[in-house]
Amino acid sequence: MTTELRVLEPAEFDHWYARLELAFGGVAEAPEERALWQELTEHGRSLGVWDGDECVGTAGAFTFRLSVPGGAAVPAAGVTMVSVAATHRRRGVLRSMMRRQLDDVRSWGEPLAVLTASEPAIYGRFGYGIATQQLHARIDTARVSLAVPQGTDDVRLRFAEPGAPGVRDACEAVYARLVPGRPGMLVRRPGWERLPVLDPESARKGSSPLQCVLAERDGEVVGYARYFNRPEWDESGAKGTIALRDLEALDPAAYAALWRMLFDIDLTSAVETYNRPVDDAWQHLVSDIRRCQVGVRDSLHVRLVDVGAALEARTYQAPVDVVFEVQDAFCPWNEGRWRLTGDAKGASCERTADPADLSLSVRELGAAYLGGASLTSLAAAGRVRELRQGALAEAALGFSSTVAPWLPHGF
Repeated sequence: MTTELRVLEPAEFDHWYARLELAFGGVAEAPEERALWQELTEHGRSLGVWDGDECVGTAGAFTFRLSVPGGAAVPAAGVTMVSVAATHRRRGVLRSMMRRQLDDVRSWGEPLAVLTASEPAIYGRFGYGIATQQLHARIDTARVSLAVPQGTDDVRLRFAEPGAPGVRDACEAVYARLVPGRPGMLVRRPGWERLPVLDPESARKGSSPLQCVLAERDGEVVGYARYFNRPEWDESGAKGTIALRDLEALDPAAYAALWRMLFDIDLTSAVETYNRPVDDAWQHLVSDIRRCQVGVRDSLHVRLVDVGAALEARTYQAPVDVVFEVQDAFCPWNEGRWRLTGDAKGASCERTADPADLSLSVRELGAAYLGGASLTSLAAAGRVRELRQGALAEAALGFSSTVAPWLPHGF
């Protein structure tokens, strides 16, 4: 069977996207959701595999900038909308798209490719490593209290319309100020500010419309929370749930004020959150962490497309001077020895003939790149080999981050 891989034409989008929906279960998205993704899709960076008139494979790549340790925003291809038709499994469709896509990303001069995986077992063979995790929790607010810091009572809270331009812009300004301080966050380009307030009625499943509360100090917005209220009753009374979409704040008092408000909403007894940083500070405010049902799962997968440029783009928590022996069969231009020299002020990474200190694949470099996965832990799993005594500890400390990397939303 002959198939053709080609760049997506705008006129092909509806058929291409319908095949993507079919691969993800066949349930059509709400019209407003589909319309937003159609506007955000970059056709020249999207691929389709065609069997005659039928699209049997899809893949896209958004133009992103990703925050890395040190605060820089590094160009990254946001790999998205990847699917293969059930009728065309085991024929190399996915591999052909991954091959073309990484070649394209390299030609665009973007040192990173990133994705979130519907199935995390898929992408390791293409050099992606799990670089961030997301925390989820169900907090029993009927039995858990908060100990808030001084100044919490000075923060003014008010309801606001989530999608109103002024409200949305104020929330985006808070988000933008936080991006450099946490690796893994995306600099939101124009149009992406609509994603956090997308609220199709068909997706609410019994919840309220999206609600928004702003935290203010001296007339300035210093935080916000967006959430759904899911009412529920039984014979003993109300037991509704607050489903938190996102919460950001510029200081501890504003952060605590928003969390306390969520805990205090009438007729509810739980707060659910699905995507928070693993070091999220509310865990230190609650009276009983055991009643918060905390768990984690993989989130952002990172692939170094250009090892030298990627490692130079971030800074390092402690001085590091290490030679890596890198294996990368899928992108062989990365293979070989690289000397990384860096500290908190900057870094250089160049080809070298010097003896290697550590041996690893590009997948491990991707996992460790944002400071979320420790090189020491990867070595304990047999995925990093120390060739010079002391090199592992030096590199692991250098790659670490003072805050956990985190991807606030999917794409």
